[in-house]
Amino acid sequence: MPLDHDAQYRALLIRDPRFDGRVFVCVKTTGIYCRPICPARPPKPENIIFVQTAAAAQEAGFRPCLRCRPETAPDLGAWRGASNTVSRALALIELGALDGDDLETLANRVGVGERQLRRLFRQHLGASPVAVAQTRRVLLAKQLIHETHLPMTEIAMAAGFGSLRRFNEVFQDLYQRSPSDLRRSRKGDLSSGAQGEISLTLRYRAPYDWPAMLGFLKLRAIAGVETVEGDTYARTIGFGAMQGTVSVRPGPVDRLEASVRFAKLSALPNIIARLRRVFDLSAEPEAIGQHLAKDPALAPLVAARPGLRLPGAWDGFELAIRAVLGQQITVPAAVRLASKLVARYGQPLSDPQPGLTHLFPEPALLAQTDLSDLGLPRSRAKTLSAVAAAVIADPDLLSAGHSLEEAVARLRAVPGIGDWTAHYIAMRQLREPDAFPAADVGLMRALADADGNRPDAAALLNRAQAWRPWRAYGAQHLWASLT
Repeated sequence: MPLDHDAQYRALLIRDPRFDGRVFVCVKTTGIYCRPICPARPPKPENIIFVQTAAAAQEAGFRPCLRCRPETAPDLGAWRGASNTVSRALALIELGALDGDDLETLANRVGVGERQLRRLFRQHLGASPVAVAQTRRVLLAKQLIHETHLPMTEIAMAAGFGSLRRFNEVFQDLYQRSPSDLRRSRKGDLSSGAQGEISLTLRYRAPYDWPAMLGFLKLRAIAGVETVEGDTYARTIGFGAMQGTVSVRPGPVDRLEASVRFAKLSALPNIIARLRRVFDLSAEPEAIGQHLAKDPALAPLVAARPGLRLPGAWDGFELAIRAVLGQQITVPAAVRLASKLVARYGQPLSDPQPGLTHLFPEPALLAQTDLSDLGLPRSRAKTLSAVAAAVIADPDLLSAGHSLEEAVARLRAVPGIGDWTAHYIAMRQLREPDAFPAADVGLMRALADADGNRPDAAALLNRAQAWRPWRAYGAQHLWASLT
C-alpha cells in the first residue's frame, strides 16, 4: 500500500535509505526532483510532491537534482507484482523495445492495447511508456557524463539518442544548460577507443550476497564464454556481427563496477539492462526475505544469506540450451557438455581475451546441426535442435512479453521441454519471481525431514503457495543451502 504524504515526509527528514528508488521528491519551489537521501536541506512539506518514479517527476516538469543525482538511485522494484503487464513492458523497454519500434508494437508484445498500456503505466508509474524510455536515456547519459570522459557525441550514441542535436536539446530543456556544462571534471575528452572500452557503476539495494552470486556463476561457467577469477566475473558478448566482452566485480558500498569492451556504443543500454538482469540488481532483498522468513524452514536460510539474489541469464537462447543440457544430470556434467558445444560450434572472438575465446552458438546454426555427436542421448539432441528452431520461428519466445502461466505453456509446447525446464527458464531468463520448478530433486532434498523423508512435487508445490509471489527466491535459498 502506498504511504501517505506525511509518512513519506518523515522518511525524507531522516533520509531513510530504504526509500531510495521507491520514491522521488519533487520540490515545487525549485522545480527540482531529488532522492529521499539527498543531503540538501529538506523543503517544507507543503512544497513537496512525492512520486514513484523518475519518469513521473520529469514528465511533471521537474529536473534532476545535480547533488543527489537521481540517475544513481537503485531501480524501482517494490511496486512490481502490482501489474505483471507493466513489469513485462518495463523489461522490454530496458532492452530497447521503444528505441526502434513504436508504442503499439510494445503493447502487442505484452498482449494489451496501446491505450490500456498507457493507462497501466500512468496508474503504476505515474508516467507514460515513452516518458519512461526517454527518462532512462537521459539518466544513463547523465551517468556517463559524470563517470566517464567520453566525448558528448559518443555519450549521445551510447544513451540511445538519435542525434547529437536531439541530445543537446533534451538536456537544455531539462537542465537549462548544455550536457558539457554538467561535467564537473574539466579534463579533456577521452574517446572509448577502438574496442569501445568503458567503465561504469551499477547500483543496487543492499544487502547483496556477492560470494553466493559469484559461486553460482563460477560453478556454471562455460569454458571460452565465461570466467570467474578472484572476485570478478567476465564473459563474451555479441550483437549481430559485433563482438566484445564485459566484466563485473564488487565496488564500494551498494554498487558493482562493470567494464565493457564493445565497439558499438549504442548497444550500451541493452548491455546494462542485461547485466542488471544477470545480477538481479532490481530486487528488494529485505521485503523478499521478510516474506519468506515466515516459513520456519526458510527463516534460518534467509538469516544466513540476507542478500541472496536470483541469478539471471545474459541471453535467453543460451539459458534454454543450458537448461536442456542440465536435464537429469549434474551441473558439472552439463557445463562440460556446454563447453564442448561452444568449442565445436561457437564463433571465435577476433580479439580473444584470457579465458574468453568464443561466443555462444547461434540458433540458426544449431537448428540445422545433428548434435548427437556431443555424447548426448538422441532425444536430448533433438530437443536442442527443437529449441533452436522454436526461437527462430518465434523471436519473442524467450522475452518477457507474457504472464508466467502463458510463458510456461509456450515453452512446454517445444518438444522435449517439460515443466521443470520451463520454470527454470522463466526464473533465470524471463525474471519471473514466482516461477517454481517443483519437480526439482535438489529442492526436495533441501526440505527433507530429520529422518531423510523428502516431499514429493505435489507436497512441495503446496508448501510453496505461502511463499508467493517470491517462490523463485525460496527455491534459490533452498539450492544455496545445499552448497
